[in-house]
Amino acid sequence: MKQKLLLIPIALLTGMSYATAQVSHSHNHTHDHNHDKKEVDHNHEGHVHTENCSHNHPPKKQTGHVHTENCSHDHDHDHDHEAESELGTATVSVKRKGVYKNWRSTEKVDMITSAELLRCACCNLGESFQTNAAVDVSYSDAATGAKQIKLLGLAGTYVQMLTENMPNFRIVAQPYGLGYVPGSWMENISVSKGTASVKNGYEAVTGQINVEHLKPTAADASPLSINIYGDLDSKLEVNAASMHHVGGHWSTGVLAHVEKAMEMHDDNNDGFSDMPQVEQFNIMNRWHYDGHDKNFQFGIKALGEDRQSGQLAKAVKAGEERYRIGVATDRYEAYAKGAIGINHDRNSNVAFILSGSWHHQDAVFGHKAYDVKQTSAYGSLIYESDFGTHHNLSTGFNFVHDAFSRKTDLNGIGALTNSKDHETVGGAYAQYTYKLNDDFTAMGGVRVDHSNLHGTFLTPRAHIKWSPSFYAHFRLSAGKGYRTTHILDENNFLLAGSRKMMIDKGIDTQEEAWNFGASGQFKIPVGEKLLNLDVEYYYTNFVKQVVCDMDNDAHAVQFYNLDGDSYSHVVQAEATYELFPRFNLTAAYRHTISKTTYKNLGTVDKPLTSKYKALLTMGYETEGKNKWQFDITSHLNGGGRMPNAYTKADGTRSWDERYDAFYQLSAQITKNIGKWAIYVGGENLTNYKQKNAIISANNPWSNEFDPTMVYGPMHGCKFYAGVRFKL
Repeated sequence: MKQKLLLIPIALLTGMSYATAQVSHSHNHTHDHNHDKKEVDHNHEGHVHTENCSHNHPPKKQTGHVHTENCSHDHDHDHDHEAESELGTATVSVKRKGVYKNWRSTEKVDMITSAELLRCACCNLGESFQTNAAVDVSYSDAATGAKQIKLLGLAGTYVQMLTENMPNFRIVAQPYGLGYVPGSWMENISVSKGTASVKNGYEAVTGQINVEHLKPTAADASPLSINIYGDLDSKLEVNAASMHHVGGHWSTGVLAHVEKAMEMHDDNNDGFSDMPQVEQFNIMNRWHYDGHDKNFQFGIKALGEDRQSGQLAKAVKAGEERYRIGVATDRYEAYAKGAIGINHDRNSNVAFILSGSWHHQDAVFGHKAYDVKQTSAYGSLIYESDFGTHHNLSTGFNFVHDAFSRKTDLNGIGALTNSKDHETVGGAYAQYTYKLNDDFTAMGGVRVDHSNLHGTFLTPRAHIKWSPSFYAHFRLSAGKGYRTTHILDENNFLLAGSRKMMIDKGIDTQEEAWNFGASGQFKIPVGEKLLNLDVEYYYTNFVKQVVCDMDNDAHAVQFYNLDGDSYSHVVQAEATYELFPRFNLTAAYRHTISKTTYKNLGTVDKPLTSKYKALLTMGYETEGKNKWQFDITSHLNGGGRMPNAYTKADGTRSWDERYDAFYQLSAQITKNIGKWAIYVGGENLTNYKQKNAIISANNPWSNEFDPTMVYGPMHGCKFYAGVRFKL
């Protein structure tokens, strides 16, 4: 009973389901499984079950149930497994899958495991979505290297970013935050589309992305793992991780990352660096305590990064000043969380989460300066309990505090302006879940929050899941989301160009939107295997929004409150099938309609947003321990609208009214040799490069200089190689 009680806090703390906590606990104490045998499932609702054992073929008639600690019968089957029963015992072999759908989750969740991250370079979180259709990642501009996520046709600011279920990389850290999580550090990524659970706050408008780091308590934890990467653009990365059980109930892990770009490159010969020259150092230390009826962990993390971009020295004429861009960042994080079981019979438990960060960004864009410090704190207290077989209640309190101190020169006149502000939000939530066997689940939650800036506001959310058979799962979701827009902090990369940032006086910075979703997941027998088909639709409608307008004035970016409609419709279909043993195909297509009302323009398509996207991935691996692995990924990115163009001083148009669709191809080959793996690959093998990504690159001090008109890659083919080692 004590063992069962312990598994509940483990699930609460790590975000994994109870069944996965059971598997992890069993592995840690009784087995030494190979890395490829482990499948972790993290969720957002607390009582969602894992898919650690599952079929990838139609269910066969069985004469009886086989029970095992490693495989819960309270979940669907989505992965290959083999089970043999002998005298009431079972042996289960689980084959790891790169991307899978959490069929059991009440919410719509896509899981990206570390196995999937190994299919391409995946140097950081921003490069971790290349081989799947869950999320789009694109450059925010052509000068700083800032990247942004797009989910459900909207900017990444509407996605709640979490690190092990703690809000992270918010506001000032958002423009460059995707580069702060090394790919080798990640155990898995869960992408929850649409409105999310009320547990983690009110900010998720289009969804949540939760990153799980490597853990010293994992079944495949290694005392030493190393990943070294290098490419022909003179970039070098070294990653190392060391996990240890230090005695008693304690274990610890250290993760380190170093990267350095040796030089700037100018593939399109416009005199500007295509990619910033980045130098980064990143280290993390975490500790875990696993007791009989309690579980605690804490950790610290430090990051230092320097990115340089701008004009190349050879492009500057005699007597002219070189246009330089520099962004220096220092970031420190700390967290602590724990859980204690209370009632064995009801699976009752109490958990807490505390985290804090200090972020300093000192940026120079030509003559402009933006120096900002952000101090953030987050706390959460959670109580959860079952009431009978079908009922579960979760309640809790949350608070978030963000404080800012700035020194800015937005016009490049050499005079700094000082400013300070803060926002503190405290709230409470209650969430009820009703589960009728495995066929039907209904989850409804509401939270009330109070902000010192925006007063009190209410966030209702609801989810329904119906599984009429093994072959079909349907979901409905509806809910509201809020966020506070920090215009300068979240968009400071816009200072890299000549556009003036114009913010309406008295602007309401709180945004409010409804999100509605419907999805169906189907397992269709094709031959002796199953074709997994996933169809989904999401609609987001803004009640209040801060509009970023690059149409009304070609030499300015205007921010004002929405006066009209703003919405997005997204339809996506995805199919996965194992064509023959160890050869997997995934095909996906997404269509997006995203419109906003702009001053003097009406309700039109959002600029720089592709209307559609098609994805095809192919993966094959040979048999045996020293296997070969071959992966190919292709993208077809649809065209879209550009902001209103203008006539330049030389009589030419600044840019076309629309951009065309473009195709990209990537591939990687991996050879495993015992504890070693060697990989080589190429990105953007079609060598597609956006033409004239920087407007008036030859005259960066003019009012026509604009690096923000980005819809595609700035660099051509990139070839890389690397080596991995794991004890």
